[in-house]
Amino acid sequence: MDGLSDEALLAGLASGDTEAAAAFVRRFQSRVYGLAMTMLRDSGLAEEVAQETFVRAWRHASTYDPRRGRVPTWLLTIARNLAIDRARMRVPTPVDPDALAAELDLAHVDAPIDISERDRLRRAIATLPGDQRRAVVLAAYAGRTALEISELDGVPLGTVKTRIRAAMLKLRESLGVEHEL
Repeated sequence: MDGLSDEALLAGLASGDTEAAAAFVRRFQSRVYGLAMTMLRDSGLAEEVAQETFVRAWRHASTYDPRRGRVPTWLLTIARNLAIDRARMRVPTPVDPDALAAELDLAHVDAPIDISERDRLRRAIATLPGDQRRAVVLAAYAGRTALEISELDGVPLGTVKTRIRAAMLKLRESLGVEHEL
C-alpha cells in the first residue's frame, strides 16, 4: 500500500479502504502534525488539529480535484485552516498580577526585598491600566517576551512594547526611581 500514489491512497480513503486509509495517515501524519505544532505551539491542540484534518480529508476526499493541486497541498491546506481556526478560538486568560506575584513568591527573588517594598510595588502595579499591568507582569514576573505576549493576547508586537514601556515609566514615577530605564 505504501508504494501507491498519493491520489490512489486518497481514493482508497474515500472508498473506505482501511488499509489505504492507514497508509494515507502514515504518509502524511508527521507533516500535518508538524504544521499544526508550528502554528499552535501546543502539542495537545496540534494533535486535535491533525486528527480533525484526517477526518475532514476522509469526509471530503471525493471533492479533491488534482487539477487544483497535489494531495499534500490539499491536505496541508485543510490542516492550516483548522490550525488558524483553533488559534482564533484561543482566548487569552487574564492574569491577576497579585495572584501571579503571590504564585511566584516575590519574597524569594535574588535581590533581597523587604515586605514594605513588595507591598509598595504591588500597589503601584495595581494602579496601572489593565492592559499595561498584564503586559508588565507577564514580562517581568512570568518571563514572557514581548513577542510571546503579542501572540498570547492577539495584539501587535509594537502595542505590547508600548504597553510595557508606558507601565515601566509609570512605575518609575510612582515608586520614585531616579535612574533611566
